Amino acid sequence: MFTGLVEEIGLIQAATRQQGGVRFVIFAERVLEGLEIGDSVAVSGVCLTVVKKGADHFAVDAVQETLQRSTLARWTEGTAVNLERALPVGGRVGGHFVQGHVDGIGRVQDLQTRSPGYWLTLQLSGDCAALCVEKGSIAIDGVSLTIADVNEEVISLAVIPHTAEHTTLCRRRSGDEVNVETDLLGKYVQRLLTNGKPASGLTLEKLFEWGF
Repeated sequence: MFTGLVEEIGLIQAATRQQGGVRFVIFAERVLEGLEIGDSVAVSGVCLTVVKKGADHFAVDAVQETLQRSTLARWTEGTAVNLERALPVGGRVGGHFVQGHVDGIGRVQDLQTRSPGYWLTLQLSGDCAALCVEKGSIAIDGVSLTIADVNEEVISLAVIPHTAEHTTLCRRRSGDEVNVETDLLGKYVQRLLTNGKPASGLTLEKLFEWGF
């Protein structure tokens, strides 16, 4: 479990194809403190297990399922990634609960400077957009953000200067892809209201009928 508060920006040192997936070697500093083989690290929003550790790097393996559902397949040497260690027992949840299980890939429509921060607009898949609400939480490349506006499958996010400085978000350009994880609570509520069936039949009228 993570909180969506990025600890540092790492760099992909190597991406090596191996049977069943890819091994990534990632240069890091801060997240190496106390890191052990077998620990979980959120790498741009994807929960991965540490399989090796060196003085200035660690390695993780990604299987085909993860590569297909996220942006990892496009990572190459030099790619900047957001890093966060798993939340320790008793740790403070400064963002929101993030599992590191990517729901889909979003595409950057626009990134504008809006003093004192930035305004990020993303195109999402229908499944992800259905779980987005204004003022709700979402993780973009592992960064906990608050949704400022929802317009069908397009969402807008305000990025404060601190977040812009300490994550990769403001390096994004129009057309870039990002990992999207919707709010955990929203997924459970959706499943409850639809009895585990696809959410295509869920309407505002039905929510009112059910007392929401």
